[in-house]
Amino acid sequence: MASHLDLEEQEQIDELKHFWKRWGDWITWASIAVLGSYAAWMGWQSWSAKQAAQSSALYDTVERAALSADMALLDRSVADIEDKFAGTSYAQQAALLAARIYQEKARPADARKQLTWVIDHSDDAGYQALARLRLSALQIEDKAFDAARQQLAAKVPAAFAPLVADRLGDIDMIEKKTADAIAHYQQAWKGFDANAEYRRLVAVKLAALGADPEESAAKETSK
Repeated sequence: MASHLDLEEQEQIDELKHFWKRWGDWITWASIAVLGSYAAWMGWQSWSAKQAAQSSALYDTVERAALSADMALLDRSVADIEDKFAGTSYAQQAALLAARIYQEKARPADARKQLTWVIDHSDDAGYQALARLRLSALQIEDKAFDAARQQLAAKVPAAFAPLVADRLGDIDMIEKKTADAIAHYQQAWKGFDANAEYRRLVAVKLAALGADPEESAAKETSK
């Protein structure tokens, strides 16, 4: 009986040797690849978590500087977060916040610089759209209407489309293009939610131009 078991064990050992001789190298390299990929993934996860923590802490500094109007600290901290953590959402939020403070503190050139940075570096379409809208407002103040229109011509998420149309209507009004202004304001009015406060503001603009958004909507519905 023992001899029979020994023979079975020997056969199993021989089969295992044959299997390993044929597939051993492939299994070894496959294992190395899997373990390497796992190690790389874990390393990336660790790096991402570290980036998020550090960028969050630096954003807190930007926010604190903005709230206290410490412009020297704001300048340094926003430059640091953009330089070290440009790919994070915290850097883009910091740039948008800094742009607003710079605008309030009569530093329009710095505000434009931060908004342009968001447009150029962000991979978030929402942040980009918000930056374009704010930048176009500054350009309108500078009477750079063509530049503002160019910013507003970029593709934006659907949620921002009414705001873009409203801003284009503002440019049309300044340039005394009444028909174009009405068309853009009507587009904006239709795009906003029925209960949106901004929709009421657009309706006021239309009324000032002698247009009734409700009437225009009814005409389009009846076509």
